[in-house]
Amino acid sequence: MLREVEDQVKGYRTKDGAGVSLVRVLGNTTADVYDPFLMLDAFDSTDPRDYTAGFPMHPHRGIETVTFLSKGSIVHEDHLGTKAAIHDGEAQWLTAGSGAFHSEMPQPAERMLGVQLWLNIPARFKMTAEPFYHGIVKSEIEEFKLDGGRLRLIAGNYAGHSGIQGKYLPLDYYDIFLDAHASVTLDVPGENRSAMVFTLEGAAVVSGTPVEAKTAAKLGSGDSVRIEAGDSPIEILFMCSERLNEPIAWAGPIVMNTREELNRAFDEIDAGTFIRQTAVYR
Repeated sequence: MLREVEDQVKGYRTKDGAGVSLVRVLGNTTADVYDPFLMLDAFDSTDPRDYTAGFPMHPHRGIETVTFLSKGSIVHEDHLGTKAAIHDGEAQWLTAGSGAFHSEMPQPAERMLGVQLWLNIPARFKMTAEPFYHGIVKSEIEEFKLDGGRLRLIAGNYAGHSGIQGKYLPLDYYDIFLDAHASVTLDVPGENRSAMVFTLEGAAVVSGTPVEAKTAAKLGSGDSVRIEAGDSPIEILFMCSERLNEPIAWAGPIVMNTREELNRAFDEIDAGTFIRQTAVYR
């Protein structure tokens, strides 16, 4: 049975960081429907003035961030002194866990096109998950030929192949290109699986429902999804994890389960005791 579209969000333009212009697609008002996907920000600009102010050093706790760039370049730095960059077609995965400080600074490019996804961490792991960074570079991304397109495995599993794996929640993340009028059907089994797509470039038809460009579409129950391109080629992102059904207490860059935990995090930031654990970053 096809997983049909049960919700769509196109998002709104706003600014974040030091003044980065972006489209906020998912946020705290969509967290229940899209659980465990918390936030999704989209970037698409040919003017470096829209984004080069970047996201200076800031804290996170209780989440994982996955930043994917179809086009462009971002330099990451964190509280352990790591400095790494991702470029066209690459991604970076940050497990903030019990607490991390990092910065993300987009670099001038002909076009900055991509998204940042926030993935929730289960309550039992939020304060035990060690901070961790992994740059998902092109040499780690398998590409599969489709009939009229191609699929790039950013994370998780596809057709018996594996990419980087989520330690606290599974995440299948595909970057899919389809030629005009081409289609692909993906297997998405599992009753508790939470799946969505984001139309990064161009409009699509998802399990029979039209989805405009730059739109997130949450998929309902079923065991597969069919994605079709219209009169123009498309690039669409597919993301699938497991629903948590846990309470959320969220303020700024911190996502916990209770207001008490949230207040404690901000008290620790003020007191300089926020960082609990460190890990070897690669």
